[in-house]
Amino acid sequence: MRYKKGHFYIENVSAKNIARQFGTPSYVYSYSKIKDNIINFKKKFKTINPLICFSVKSNANLHILSLINKFGLGADVVSKGELLVALKAKIKPEKIVFSGVGKTVEELKFAINKKILLINAESENEIIEIEKIAKKSKKKINIGLRLNPDIDAKTLKKISTGKKENKFGLNGKEILKILIKYKNSKFINIICLSVHIGSQITSHIPYKNMLKEVNKIIQKSKYKFEYIDLGGGMGIQYEKKLRKLNYSKYNKLIKSFLSKNNAKIIFEPGRSIVGNAGYLISKITYIKKNNSKNFVILDAAMNDLIRPALYGAKHKIVPSKLSGVKIIKKHEFVGPICETTDKFLTVSKYQKIYQRDMVIICDVGAYGMVLSSNYNLRTKPVEILVNKSSTKIITKRQKLNEIT
Repeated sequence: MRYKKGHFYIENVSAKNIARQFGTPSYVYSYSKIKDNIINFKKKFKTINPLICFSVKSNANLHILSLINKFGLGADVVSKGELLVALKAKIKPEKIVFSGVGKTVEELKFAINKKILLINAESENEIIEIEKIAKKSKKKINIGLRLNPDIDAKTLKKISTGKKENKFGLNGKEILKILIKYKNSKFINIICLSVHIGSQITSHIPYKNMLKEVNKIIQKSKYKFEYIDLGGGMGIQYEKKLRKLNYSKYNKLIKSFLSKNNAKIIFEPGRSIVGNAGYLISKITYIKKNNSKNFVILDAAMNDLIRPALYGAKHKIVPSKLSGVKIIKKHEFVGPICETTDKFLTVSKYQKIYQRDMVIICDVGAYGMVLSSNYNLRTKPVEILVNKSSTKIITKRQKLNEIT
């Protein structure tokens, strides 16, 4: 992301030209940014050599997943659909982990038949279902047990997953009982202890506390796990004031943990791989002024990007063209949907902008298009991949006759 002669560019293509060619709103992804994020993530944890399973729920576009596969990553999936698209992207089954609190029998059978690396079980009832399938198919199934460590990840309340009031995982006592009960099972092979405490985490301290709880289970059970799945959740810098996760400190914590526990680490990053590689280009439909603020009404809406409405998340919004003139007045960027929550950002000042100008909503590569909908019978945007000076449609813009 940069400006050239006052115009916003994604790699070597201007937002203006993208909007002219493909219309708005448009999701745009940077090939080089995704590549760099993957390379940097691998470098940060080079000394522990983890299996990196990209979180498909963050971005399920087939072309993006094919790119993920190209750079050697596996996949973390939470549904049959996500597993199907991961396999379609040619991600190897032995690099796929199936997570999720409510896997159906159909989904479990499908995953078992595809011989994926493991299924992370989140309740004993799920293990019972897996065992039934295993008996019928005369197989021994690799599973993980997801620990709920009751840890506050200090992130947005609605994306916290590791506290006891959250629906995810098993508590320590339950895991210890299951390990004893299924230790000598002919059909269940518990090879992994899994944990995921939330998303958009920017401090190493919650991870430190998480590792302590994982270590407690291992010490109490004296069970030899082949894998320790530490989930993902690594945050990105949506705003300048947000601190960055100290990967060096997190890496040291894991190395210390591994000095006592010999196991292969699994990570499930999503946002940290694609979050800051995505942009949503939108046109200003109207500017509605009152005494206290300017409502900047965009052609993008909460059906295109629901994170601000759903989580209270904030995304930078930058102009397609710099004017050099600042207006000290509150600007509220909103969509056209008939909901008060259909708004993206409020700022105290902004540059001079006009009707039909373009703006870019930043850092939407994760949990953007995957959460889009047809609310108000609005069509979904086009998705475009930019690689240097080339552009490629990776999802066509939906047509109204496809949904009406």
